Amino acid sequence: MGPLDIANHLLNFVAPAAAVALVLLLSGRLVGSRSASAMSVWLRGVILFAVGVAVLAAGLVLWGRDGKMLTYAALVVACATCQWVLVRGWKA
Repeated sequence: MGPLDIANHLLNFVAPAAAVALVLLLSGRLVGSRSASAMSVWLRGVILFAVGVAVLAAGLVLWGRDGKMLTYAALVVACATCQWVLVRGWKA
């Protein structure tokens, strides 16, 4: 496998985490706190992306392959919980 194939596989592996992080960032004002957050949007995006990649990697280690629906469900739950904590959703 060449370097382009490796890059393609890595990008396809992290694409769901990037998509979930982007959707949460764009819809953050609708479901999140109305007050201004002390954290920048870019920093929240990086944190959400890192949490998503960690969940995907944990699913890969746990089941030995990626693309399991339970891993994607855990990705959504973990990223949504992280977003809730980052925007201080309990204060709404």
